[in-house]
Amino acid sequence: MKAVRREPASVTPVWIMRQAGRYLPEYMDVRRRVTFLELCTTPELACEVTVTAQQVLNVDAAILFADLLPMLQPMGMELEYVQGEGPVIHNPLREPADADRLQPLESTEPLHYVFDAVRLIRRALPTDIPLLGFAGAPFTLASYCIEGGGSGRHVATRSFMNSDPGAWETLMRCLSDAVIIYLREQIRSGCQAVQLFDSWAGCLSPSDYRRCVLPWTKRVIDAVCRDAPVISFLTGNPALLPAQRDAGGQVIGIDWRMDLDDAWKIIGPDRAVQGNLDPAALYTDLPVLKQLVRRVLDQAGGRPGHIFNLGHGVMPDMNPDHVKAVVDCVHDAGT
Repeated sequence: MKAVRREPASVTPVWIMRQAGRYLPEYMDVRRRVTFLELCTTPELACEVTVTAQQVLNVDAAILFADLLPMLQPMGMELEYVQGEGPVIHNPLREPADADRLQPLESTEPLHYVFDAVRLIRRALPTDIPLLGFAGAPFTLASYCIEGGGSGRHVATRSFMNSDPGAWETLMRCLSDAVIIYLREQIRSGCQAVQLFDSWAGCLSPSDYRRCVLPWTKRVIDAVCRDAPVISFLTGNPALLPAQRDAGGQVIGIDWRMDLDDAWKIIGPDRAVQGNLDPAALYTDLPVLKQLVRRVLDQAGGRPGHIFNLGHGVMPDMNPDHVKAVVDCVHDAGT
């Protein structure tokens, strides 16, 4: 939290996106007993995998174990997690007129399991370990709703966005309202900060992002950051970094496609920066991995406000010892 506030800290803090994932034996011991959705919706199990990952890796923050998409279920999206395919939405919003089918999230009660998990996790964690909540950014959620699942090029989403500005506004307003409600309830339940994931916005040009996405992301961040700090994370397109900065957030999370020192110059000295080791670096031998970690730290230059992380989530086939080595290397380096 000192890094979030750009205050000096004794070491560079580190946590890892997707740190409670299937690369961890401790996670798989739980996952073998239940489906993925059951794991997300059972507070005691979500608490167990969240806290265990923090303890096993010795990272400086825990992040709520959840998924971006279950919040869409009470909004009328028929969501299923299909083995080998991932999330599938069976009633996607394919035509602009379909935007009216998305129902406002008027109550967080259908998502009570998320907030029950937050309360359990907060009680289980040491008091000096912050708990991070998260949600998908409006564009990323819209893309899932339109494409019906993950997509490589997001053609249907971009077509929808440009073909009917009124329908796009209806969709993004509904989603941004829902994300605000969802994140605020996570904070009320015990999260010290939240991360907004715009995992798919990298498919856009800077002009399209500024015109169709930035106002809605900014709307979410402006509303939520009154209650707790927001980490804004966007991946896939370094050309969007200036617009990502303008959308707000106390911390700007960057992927690995730009050197951290160059990114920080664009972001400016008034923001903290999170990142940005290439996840593929974790496949290298440990001596090489430590050199790559050190390179990121050198680019940060010991400035207050750096949170070390990967440039995206840890891969599911990763050797856990390499993740632990990254954490140890960052801590051993000090600031």
